[in-house]
Amino acid sequence: QVQLVESGGGLVQAGGSLRLSCAASGRTFTNYAMGWFRQAPGKEREFLAGISRSGASTNYADSVKGRFTISRDNAKNTVYLQMSSLKPEDTAAYYCAASPGYYSSTYYTAYDYWGQGTQVTVSS
Repeated sequence: QVQLVESGGGLVQAGGSLRLSCAASGRTFTNYAMGWFRQAPGKEREFLAGISRSGASTNYADSVKGRFTISRDNAKNTVYLQMSSLKPEDTAAYYCAASPGYYSSTYYTAYDYWGQGTQVTVSS
């Protein structure tokens, strides 16, 4: 079992930045690739970014490429999502997730464990 707890969400103006954190506990953190997803009301859950077990490989959705950066600190069992140039359409609940694969997947079904989510609201 892996427990994931997100933090760092909040209200920010368009063009601003936020850094989300996801602290993991339970099983060995380096046994999991990690991903960030988001879900807005009435919309499907959307993959944003993923990072491999070692942190050497990352992948991004086109919608956030160049604006969001995923990273992980395996010594702190934490994965981060640095978000910049935020837009009102980035408003959503943001979730981190853990996958047993070595590399991250864009499919939410590849992830076994999910956090409770943190809300990000971007005002225009």
